[in-house]
Amino acid sequence: MSKPLDNPAEPFKKALGEATKVMANDPELTVSYSVDPSGVSGDAMRLPQVSRRMTRDEVMLARGTADALALHRRYHNASTHARFAPQGDLARELYEAMETARCEAMGARDMPGTAGNIDHKIGHEAARRGYDQIRDRKDASLATAAGYLIRHLATGRDLPEGARNVMDLWRGFIEDQASGTLANLQDRLADQSEFAKFARQIISDLGYGDQLGEDPDQLDEDQEEGDQDGAEEDQDPDSAGQDDQDEQEADASPEQSQEDTQDSSQAQVTMDDMADEDLGDETEMPEGEAPLEPPAPQPISEADPDYTVYVTEFDEEIAAEELADAAELDRLRAYLDQQLEPLKGAVSRLANKLQRRLQAQQNRSWEFDREEGILDAGRLARVVANPTTPLSFKVEKDTEFRDTVVTLLLDNSGSMRGRPISIAAICADVLARTLERCNVKVEILGFTTRAWKGGQSRETWLNAGREQQPGRLNDLRHIIYKSADAPWRRTRPNLGLMMKEGLLKENIDGEALEWAHRRMIYRPEARKILMVISDGAPVDDSTLSVNPANFLEKHLRDVIAMVERRKQVELLAIGIGHDVTRYYERAVTITDVEQLAGAMTEQLASLFDADPRARARVMGLKRAS
Repeated sequence: MSKPLDNPAEPFKKALGEATKVMANDPELTVSYSVDPSGVSGDAMRLPQVSRRMTRDEVMLARGTADALALHRRYHNASTHARFAPQGDLARELYEAMETARCEAMGARDMPGTAGNIDHKIGHEAARRGYDQIRDRKDASLATAAGYLIRHLATGRDLPEGARNVMDLWRGFIEDQASGTLANLQDRLADQSEFAKFARQIISDLGYGDQLGEDPDQLDEDQEEGDQDGAEEDQDPDSAGQDDQDEQEADASPEQSQEDTQDSSQAQVTMDDMADEDLGDETEMPEGEAPLEPPAPQPISEADPDYTVYVTEFDEEIAAEELADAAELDRLRAYLDQQLEPLKGAVSRLANKLQRRLQAQQNRSWEFDREEGILDAGRLARVVANPTTPLSFKVEKDTEFRDTVVTLLLDNSGSMRGRPISIAAICADVLARTLERCNVKVEILGFTTRAWKGGQSRETWLNAGREQQPGRLNDLRHIIYKSADAPWRRTRPNLGLMMKEGLLKENIDGEALEWAHRRMIYRPEARKILMVISDGAPVDDSTLSVNPANFLEKHLRDVIAMVERRKQVELLAIGIGHDVTRYYERAVTITDVEQLAGAMTEQLASLFDADPRARARVMGLKRAS
């Protein structure tokens, strides 16, 4: 009798993994299944988890994701892609979406069975993001719609309902602006370089030509012409100059040549003397001392001097209002309020609870049974019952409540997309309003990257010859939604930016935490509290594909250790769906994003609790002695 399998899903996982390697044409690829976001890091591919139940939706989503990632690996050339990639954010999003659609269309042409699987994946993502509920074109991503349209035109297949809705909202606009270019689609699919030029033309047709940057083909032509011109200039001027010099020397007598040489030497000495006089004593070096060495460059990270970054010139620290105009922020904020309407009541009740606890500590207290002060009317009953009892007085006193600043650092990675980021945004909003009423200043920060898979940092690295272990290899984007000194009413619309399609990308937690900590330590407040809200470990495919697997995680641990060692800032964390207690000493993990409001409120309230045992219970620490 055969022994039953421990996990009925294992044979399916193994078969899908082998098929994915063949489809990707990469036998070295390793395939794993995880609750973390799907993707590829180097030679490792993560697919959605398949439970023991093996529901149809789980199986089809795993197959569709595997097919999409494998086809991208098979048909996509990273260096060609980077060569033609636009500079602007929206143009790059359009470019990425169309390239993904090309790879999937090529797969549908060569391996028709993949088309249905990928349809299921697209339908699942569209339903999760609520694409079927969108009625206004402004609420749908142009880049997403363009990718859907390219796939539809290239394969002739109908899209799932939600995806078709987004495509139809923008289809008229795209076809009106780029109908002539779209006619050449089928001829460009097989050649990635030709398709990249086609995609750049589409982007220009749609009105974003100013974000394309320089034309790579034109740059190559200019470079070739420049090389030719430079070669001619290097030869002609030198030879002509040498001929003139030879003629002059031939015409001059030996005595005249010698006099000219002496005059020239004397003139040079005089000019050198004048230069020395102008410089003064500063140019003189003490005898026997070597010139001073230039100062060593400052390390990128205070927590770990060995932490490296390939380039920093593409990183940005930017205010939320610079990433969208006022009208768009108002629209996104209204969309956020609409999404979170059912949750507002519960969040507000928790916020009121926090406010009462804070104000109770800020309000003045009384000392009773004093010999003088204000008559204590509450104790007059004792005097009536026993006239010999002396009158009781009370004295009002101030309680110590240190001025405080709280920073909320929000993970703006792609895995937070949907309900998690919506609830995080509304909770941050309500807490900012609540704490401001209690005279506690609040700063709200977000962290992500400017691009998927490396952006301009990776492009620079590729062009420079692919240095081994280059360090962090993506363009950081650190967002200031609300500074500590800005009033809540003025920055309220900024939190709607988190609803912007295409904003949420990769997460490099260590540098973000160090950035937030650095901002806090220069604040004048006596007490500083930093709360991190994240949904897992730092992930950046570009960085992890060319560095050790624990590169970003190690840096995060080093930064946390530095913050807790210095004790200038009180650090706590909330993990959404993932255990962050393995990183942070004071942390709590929630399994449902709707628990976030309560967790944030209780954690902050516990920090202001005068009883250390109460603080320990809420924070999950050991019982205080």
